[in-house]
Amino acid sequence: MSPSATSVLLVIDVQNDFLPGGALAVPDGDGVIAPILALAERFEHVILTQDWHPAGHVSFASSHPGQQPFDTIALPDGRGQVLWPDHCVQGSHGAEIARALNIPKAEMILRKGFRRAIDSYSAFAEADGATPTGLASYLRERGFTRVFLAGLALDFCVSWSALDAKRAGFETFVIPEATRSIDNGGSLEAAIIAMYKAGVHLADGLLAQA
Repeated sequence: MSPSATSVLLVIDVQNDFLPGGALAVPDGDGVIAPILALAERFEHVILTQDWHPAGHVSFASSHPGQQPFDTIALPDGRGQVLWPDHCVQGSHGAEIARALNIPKAEMILRKGFRRAIDSYSAFAEADGATPTGLASYLRERGFTRVFLAGLALDFCVSWSALDAKRAGFETFVIPEATRSIDNGGSLEAAIIAMYKAGVHLADGLLAQA
């Protein structure tokens, strides 16, 4: 399968804090960079996303006395919230997109997670499921019909973005070779099952195609 003019490569959160040595490092997170650069050569259209949290964000364990990173709490509205180490704080080195991910042709950088009281995994909607980022409308106005996803992490921001892309009516593909996962408490298996049930495709071997 070759990318067409109506395909877009959506690169999720390849930022310093998710790479080795970062505040919330994804195992082998920097392993996505070379595959994504190779993919970007094949796609006419590329969009990047950037986690962009204010200090004291609701998803930070440090915002909840007595809690530790990777604990899960119930928010006042009843939603479960996984707590993370402070990461991707606005203006910090950790929030910067990895310097090695040099894609000058990228047409947009979408920032997400900047609302203090709402977490944000998906590039399409905040974690409350009701607050859109505007990305779906942008893609429709540009005439895109297929969304290919790569980046970090597969079991959170990539899979949530894929599920929302599918719900928004786009033909959706995740590129396994260009993703890595956290796998916290079975999150990877749950994400794969959810994507399969939703009809998200796994684009295995896309990098190997001429």
